[in-house]
Amino acid sequence: MRSARSQPRPPNESVPAQFAASLARMLADRGLDAQRAWEDAGIDPALLQDAGQESTVPIAAYSALYRHVMTALQDETFGLRRDVGMNPGAFRIMCFSLLSCPNLGRAIRRVVEFHRVFFAGKLELRLLTEGDSAVVEIIVSPEARSGQSESLEPMSAVEAACCLSMWHRFFGWLIGHPLPLEGVQLTGARAGAPERYRQLFGCAIAFEASLPALRFPAEYLSYPLVHTEDSLREFLRTAPYQLLIMPADPGTLSLVDQVRSLIGHDFSRGFPGFERITDLLHMSAPTLRRRLKREGTTFQELKDACRRDASVDYLSRPELSINDVAILMGFTDPSAFYRSFKKWTGRTPGEYRNREARARSGSGGP
Repeated sequence: MRSARSQPRPPNESVPAQFAASLARMLADRGLDAQRAWEDAGIDPALLQDAGQESTVPIAAYSALYRHVMTALQDETFGLRRDVGMNPGAFRIMCFSLLSCPNLGRAIRRVVEFHRVFFAGKLELRLLTEGDSAVVEIIVSPEARSGQSESLEPMSAVEAACCLSMWHRFFGWLIGHPLPLEGVQLTGARAGAPERYRQLFGCAIAFEASLPALRFPAEYLSYPLVHTEDSLREFLRTAPYQLLIMPADPGTLSLVDQVRSLIGHDFSRGFPGFERITDLLHMSAPTLRRRLKREGTTFQELKDACRRDASVDYLSRPELSINDVAILMGFTDPSAFYRSFKKWTGRTPGEYRNREARARSGSGGP
């Protein structure tokens, strides 16, 4: 069986196994089969009992588990709390309402307004400016946490980190660039191995805070949103994959990473054109070609790599047929997708899917 802890992975290719364990608890608390969900996502179920501080889960597997949990629980709140959910479609409506916002600051304020209205005070976000910094806080009322008592412990550091990580990446996705953080505060006690949290956010972490919060330079509030209805639809069809592949620290973001992020993950409506990418990067076409060459690649090679990675992710979703995946990858002729996938991976889509299924079942095989 494929193990999520067999090999260390770079920060933008994995998430802490504790995040996946938190999702599994959401299922277990509702009497649903958490172990089966982990197995279906291709994660070693042993991690349910032993999600160590250093254990990680590949982002494709975490994405599959996330989609399963959110579908099963009819919850689209990034798994913020097991007892505060968002009705299906609400997150989608909120996202579309953001497109008319001229910049990130207006978008975050609209998110704040949406949560205030939708959750009637049980769950709120708050945006503050403190000098040259902006702070986004998450407030979950005691009544929402316990339903009865205000004595319930605040959300754990793992829960707070999981939620803040998603919002951090979502805000970065809106502007097409990772959002640099000045600090993160987590409720709950220090959960050991604090370097994993620093790696996740790329900044200093404070534990046992009164509220979970992100702090970043206020100048980013004026950054314009870069997405359209089409790119938003692509994001919603593949979430949270695009959020998870975004590096947390812009200082480590190469030009290749930026272009891959802008290319996206759903190609059923075609690729963003080279001119669109240069516009979003505020870069001339010759400069972009020259800098990509310096990083050892071309725009075409990046498009192929994005399609390969997206294909692998989609093939892990049993509800999609191979022809469905071909369409999502922008192939009108399924046979062309078969040839391309074999060129990328050395296997046909069917062979790859069967091999992954055997790995999940523990039967092995080549």
